Amino acid sequence: MTDLRSDTLTRPTAAMRAAIAAAEVGDEQRGEDPTVNLLLERVRALLGKEAALFLPGGTMCNNIAIAAHTRPGDAILAHRSAHILRSESAGAARLAQVQTEALDGAHGRITARQVEDAVTAGSRYEPATRLLCVEQTHNFGGGAVWPLAELGEVCAAAHAHGLAVHMDGARLLNAAVATGVPAHDFAAHVDSVWICFTKGLGAPIGAVLAGTEEFIACAGRLKHAFGGALRQAGIAAAGCLYALDHHVQRLADDHALARRLADGLRPIEAVRLHTPRPDTNMVFFDVDGRNHAAFLDVLATYQVRLGAVGPHLRAVTHLDVTADDIDRALEAIEDALGVDCCSSSSGRP
Repeated sequence: MTDLRSDTLTRPTAAMRAAIAAAEVGDEQRGEDPTVNLLLERVRALLGKEAALFLPGGTMCNNIAIAAHTRPGDAILAHRSAHILRSESAGAARLAQVQTEALDGAHGRITARQVEDAVTAGSRYEPATRLLCVEQTHNFGGGAVWPLAELGEVCAAAHAHGLAVHMDGARLLNAAVATGVPAHDFAAHVDSVWICFTKGLGAPIGAVLAGTEEFIACAGRLKHAFGGALRQAGIAAAGCLYALDHHVQRLADDHALARRLADGLRPIEAVRLHTPRPDTNMVFFDVDGRNHAAFLDVLATYQVRLGAVGPHLRAVTHLDVTADDIDRALEAIEDALGVDCCSSSSGRP
């Protein structure tokens, strides 16, 4: 099976499994797990922040960060297609009890002027805006990289109005590899940021949230309140450390494979590409005149899986995808387009 639904589908390599098995462990909640502590120091330095916190996954990072930066009844700003709005079960509203003002913009990006226009000081009628959330790379914007200069401008506008800025950095290292801009340069513009190890980096569990010492102290209390306290978490952190040492620069291979896929899709008449030149490891496209769900069912009979994100199809390259897989997927897509996807989804012709 060639599975391009998401880079979360990566499996730990044999070498990563060996590192996990050999991990030195302790009680993470008490700050006594040496492998977790080593990971936190590595990520803190990588992102240029004062302190860091190990968490099971990225959604918890976002929920904790939003709650730490705000008070119940506040408002936050985010792009309309942000992960915190589309894929986190309304966690910001349920857990932090904040209202989100959704802003529009191409490729998941917004402008400094939009931030300035959206900020409210607060009154008896409306909440005060406390936080801007940005996403790097922007998932539903096609895996697009937010250019450093643009990011700096919008963050400066937020800070000028007294807002904190939080970065969903699930694929921040993809952006760093794609642009050659160090991760800490992107992170320097924001007050809190996290990176995920379970996507292109290939670890089975783990994310690290970073910020000031005061912010991380607050985040640590929220981690416990949200049920995220861990024990011998060095088993998980060892996979993350292995990923930092061995899987970061190879993200460029994923980006090259995404471009290979986009180049192969471009000549197919029925395909409409939304990412003709992918920034990173995602390709978004539509298939004209086809029911997407039925088309995906037919495609699966060719042992190829893609994802459906809103109105678009999405293919994501990752550690377990090769050039042969991409070529096989392209052949399967062309063949599947010959099936009447609107009337049948059963079996390969």
